[in-house]
Amino acid sequence: MEAIRNGFMAVVLAITTTMTVGSGSARAESLGWPEKEELTFGFIKLTDMAPIAIAYEKGYFEDEGLYVTIEAQANWKVLLDGVIDGRLDGAHMLAGQPLAATIGFGTEAHIITPFSMDLNGNGITVSNAVWDAMKPHVPKRADGKPEHPISAAALKPVVEQYRAEGKPFNMGMVFPVSTHNYELRYWLAAGGIHPGYYAPHKGDISGQLQAEALLSVTPPPQMPATLEAGTIYGYCVGEPWNQQAVFKGIGVPVITDYEIWKNNPEKVFGITAEFAEKYPNTTLRLTRALIRAAMWLDENDNANRPEAVQILSQSQYVGADAEVIANSMTGTFEYEKGDRREVPDFNVFFRYFATYPYYSDAVWYLTQMRRWGQIDEDRPDSWYREVAEKVYRPDLYAAAAKSLVDEGLADAADFPEFGTEDGYREPQSEFIDGVTYDGTQPNAYIDSFPIGLKTGDRL
Repeated sequence: MEAIRNGFMAVVLAITTTMTVGSGSARAESLGWPEKEELTFGFIKLTDMAPIAIAYEKGYFEDEGLYVTIEAQANWKVLLDGVIDGRLDGAHMLAGQPLAATIGFGTEAHIITPFSMDLNGNGITVSNAVWDAMKPHVPKRADGKPEHPISAAALKPVVEQYRAEGKPFNMGMVFPVSTHNYELRYWLAAGGIHPGYYAPHKGDISGQLQAEALLSVTPPPQMPATLEAGTIYGYCVGEPWNQQAVFKGIGVPVITDYEIWKNNPEKVFGITAEFAEKYPNTTLRLTRALIRAAMWLDENDNANRPEAVQILSQSQYVGADAEVIANSMTGTFEYEKGDRREVPDFNVFFRYFATYPYYSDAVWYLTQMRRWGQIDEDRPDSWYREVAEKVYRPDLYAAAAKSLVDEGLADAADFPEFGTEDGYREPQSEFIDGVTYDGTQPNAYIDSFPIGLKTGDRL
């Protein structure tokens, strides 16, 4: 592992600062030719795959000598398996996927990420009937509209009523190690609703042990139809599938993940550790292209977002109506029909160091895996750090970013101070329940929640 890191830093040191800006041949010579030029990347049809689409459409991959094919995948498991077996060279991934694979929860493989794809971007939607039942418990503003953020405490009496009538309260999320699963669980638990435990050591991976709300997997594009069919009563998903429920008149998004955890990390770009070791120049170059795409998406106060919406609406990418995608991608979010509010940071692709793979982001996901039993026994704080450092690779990111700065294609001020950055964000307190998260103290954080496994607990 140390040899890989040293190899990447050597690439950075080899970069000349006198090359002609924008010259593909100069870049190729200074950075080293890509060892593998033809690549296939996978994604799921969500707006946060945008950096991949933009890097392709704007020629950033080609600038790096990379000839990329982009393929939509049926679901997150198919996507992960494709990266592991080499059918895909890399992919838009749930942040929990590289971590879970590396620690052996589910499919076991060493997956890494040199690039974090975005912040925020998800929402929780409930059916019209559930929303009508929640409304009496939701505080109102002076204009009569609901006060946000809406706590799951407003959902609790509804869940209790369903259970009293013998109806399990079913909700959808996209994958057991998805941000959506952890955000939905976080929101429910903060409102006093138990979302259930996993017990893999007992062969129970349903995640429904002791649950008051039963969470199960539904692929993102199928969420609205599953809600409309009455199979689930609510779901947590990325865009455009919350706004789609509004447009179809079948559901109401009640909260965004921005309101659950302000500027939370979302997807990552995942590759195998073997790929990074075998193709270091290719890894550096694909990371450069993705950074440039993220910059384009956020530059000039999101001035490029309307164009991005048109690109993403194409069938080979997200394939939803441009009007639906624009509802969130251009800085607004519609809750109830007609209740559109300004949420300028609903989708963040570059600002706030969004693309830097912070160790503390990785540790947060691991704490939630432990909280809900996917990690079935205690681990010391040092273990969380070691796993984060094995999977999240800010060294690779820094090499790519520095090379862009040296070429005049990026501004050093837009990146963390690489010489002093330790990979841990300052403690964060902007969660819906007010609990402060310090990535250097994972066990203390896990123990701070009223609902969830704690030190010494094992089902």
